[in-house]
Amino acid sequence: MKFPIVAYGDPVLRRKATAIEPDEYPHIKALVENMFETMYGAHGVGLAAPQVGLSMRLFVIDAGTFAEDEPSLKDFKKAFINAKILEESGEEWPFNEGCLSIPDIREDVYRKKTLKISYYDENWKHYEETYDGMAARIIQHEYDHIEGKLFTDKLSPLRRRLIEKKLNDISKGVVDVDYKMKFPAVKKGR
Repeated sequence: MKFPIVAYGDPVLRRKATAIEPDEYPHIKALVENMFETMYGAHGVGLAAPQVGLSMRLFVIDAGTFAEDEPSLKDFKKAFINAKILEESGEEWPFNEGCLSIPDIREDVYRKKTLKISYYDENWKHYEETYDGMAARIIQHEYDHIEGKLFTDKLSPLRRRLIEKKLNDISKGVVDVDYKMKFPAVKKGR
């Protein structure tokens, strides 16, 4: 089942998501599959639960589209539950990022090259792993979502002012996307 993706301006995107316990979400595997289906339908490489209106510490990633540049990403498809970044290291490097909740806006964002993360998968198996390069970047982007942060927060004040009108338009639904979205500034029944 594909969920509508929540657009910029919705308060759920600014809330620090809460941890989930196995017994309080017995259908986590179905939710993970639905999130992957939603992400693929929107041509994304990552999707966090807040982006589908759920304030929980869950995100999914499939970095396979970057396998040509980084062959290790060929089968990099994972769910991250209750993730906690333990350490970020290395030099910051820029990459032109976008976001399914902020369509039609792409900006260079600087992030650390390497990270160490603790998380559970959809089977509640615990991992503590280190990632670098594009895998680390995608994880950092999605992790920001469960912390209530957006990639636009990492831009300079001037850059943010330059895209402010576009951001406001997105929250009002003035954007052309080929996937279902929920817009916070659009009144029901319009």
